[in-house]
Amino acid sequence: MTKLTDTQAIILSAAANRDNHIALPLPDSLRVGAANKVVAAMLTKRFLEEVDADMRKGEPVWRETGDGHGVTLIATEAGLAAIGIETDSAETKPTEDPAPKTRTRREGTKQATLITMLRASDGATIAEIMAATGWQSHTVRGAMSGALKKKLGLEVTSEKVEDRGRVYRLD
Repeated sequence: MTKLTDTQAIILSAAANRDNHIALPLPDSLRVGAANKVVAAMLTKRFLEEVDADMRKGEPVWRETGDGHGVTLIATEAGLAAIGIETDSAETKPTEDPAPKTRTRREGTKQATLITMLRASDGATIAEIMAATGWQSHTVRGAMSGALKKKLGLEVTSEKVEDRGRVYRLD
């Protein structure tokens, strides 16, 4: 897929959702000078195309050409393809999402140490994990909720154990 700036991606995504793939209006945060540069780059890459604006239908105008006529910007097939949309004539449909990348765990990392400790039959306390990894308590909690639960989809459980405190485990 073509590398786009955030602004280019926003412009093309908005155009993909409009009738006739009109790229106007541009984002409000884009000032005139910046807008001219972004549009010039997109025209060069053929992501956008200038076409006559139908002012009777109220199409937005990118620039006036004189005599009451103007030009508008539309996203081209190349522009839509750059954001992952294939076109079939007048109909557009999003392409299927690529399969998610499978994560491979590296051995010897602090995260691997955390997983090993939590997979042990007796689990681990925050203090034990802190001692093994050198992390502070908030980092341990963040790793369990963010990296393990949200990113890796692992189920972390906890229970209060007498003489040990709260013990965390991976099921």
